[in-house]
Amino acid sequence: MAYPTDLKYTKDHEWIRVSDGIAEIGITDFAQDQLGDVVFVELPEPGRHISAGESFGSIESVKAVSELFAPMSGQVVEVNPALKDHPEAVNTNPHETWMVKVRVSEPQEAAALMDSAQYEAQIRT
Repeated sequence: MAYPTDLKYTKDHEWIRVSDGIAEIGITDFAQDQLGDVVFVELPEPGRHISAGESFGSIESVKAVSELFAPMSGQVVEVNPALKDHPEAVNTNPHETWMVKVRVSEPQEAAALMDSAQYEAQIRT
């Protein structure tokens, strides 16, 4: 799988797409493949402040429950309502299925994230 170049990635297998100070956050294809069939996603309420590296929710599959970690700090402005009834969308289209939208408060944190080539190199090792 080629990883989209318009996204940034974390070592914990989250991706982030920032546009006009609002970030969409989801999990990578690698992560969803490792999890297997996703059956539930627990996400924070809008208004909650999350910090880079902090757990902001969890994702449950038939194999395991894993925490979700924030790539950047900010305030949750929206949670993907479709995931409540269709969490399996994460498996179908992981790089387009965002989980939360966050108003970024620390834009400089983007410097610590990986681009697609760096992320692909990490998951090959």
